[in-house]
Amino acid sequence: MPELVPDPSKIGSIAQPPFVILPDPPRLFRRRSERLRHLAQDSRLAPYLAFLADLAEVQAIFAETLPPLAPLPAEQVARAHDAGMPPIDRRALATSPAMAAMLEAFLPVAAEKIEMPAMARTALAAVRDADDDTFAALLGNVLADDIPVEHAAAHLWIAGPVQILAARLAATVDAARLVPIRTGVCPCCGGRPAASVVLGTLRIEGARYAACATCATLWNEVRIKCLACGSTKGIGYRGLGDDPVVKAETCGECHSWVKILYQNRDTALEAIADDVASLGLDMHMRGTAFERAAFDPFSRVTESLARSRAFAR
Repeated sequence: MPELVPDPSKIGSIAQPPFVILPDPPRLFRRRSERLRHLAQDSRLAPYLAFLADLAEVQAIFAETLPPLAPLPAEQVARAHDAGMPPIDRRALATSPAMAAMLEAFLPVAAEKIEMPAMARTALAAVRDADDDTFAALLGNVLADDIPVEHAAAHLWIAGPVQILAARLAATVDAARLVPIRTGVCPCCGGRPAASVVLGTLRIEGARYAACATCATLWNEVRIKCLACGSTKGIGYRGLGDDPVVKAETCGECHSWVKILYQNRDTALEAIADDVASLGLDMHMRGTAFERAAFDPFSRVTESLARSRAFAR
């Protein structure tokens, strides 16, 4: 497969794209559910994608029906701004009453409303029966963006409610108070990106945003730049098929890669849904010298599925 070379002439002309685009949680999860359902129609991953679509539907219901969250304390946001840090403190979030309430509410509803494969149901039962230390460890892994692939299914049930709470908190933040942290780090919650997206949105078409896997904040990054090390040298692109809309952006400096989605070519693309569904690209990249630098709790489950069966998009 030939490596694709960046074409600066196609980057577009953007006067000043906003630094961040904060999530609209009900719309975010509803759109993700619809995209997953569509992708399941012609995928060998259909059962898993349909399951994730149901999970995103439950996330949307929570986002739509829960009472509004109080904004983060102004002094917390101010301290983070002055220190160049994200205002959502993940360590504090792990032990917060809001997180405990979200987890307690989400798991029974998920068990009732989601049709799921046996592996997911077994993992859900294990999570609901877990002792406090095990439960805290699962939550800690999700908030650290570090999920072991061999135990990914259990973490999925923690990631779902974490995403709801994180996105709802992010939506309360004043975007003007957010500052760049460092390359590849979410300025709102400090998380890693699931992928980056080249937008097709009017007036900022062609702008590239990293998509946080946890709070779904989008933040602007230089178009041709490694999201792992920040290098603008040795950047290349690999994809499957002719002119694909999902590619692997590779870095010759740190030998990592992150998916880039060209939403300006297909407006239906959604970072989490299309990351999971493009497993074939992950399988191809596993045969190269590059290591995946992105994080997506749902694609970690896909990796575990791929170890036992061959899937391709």
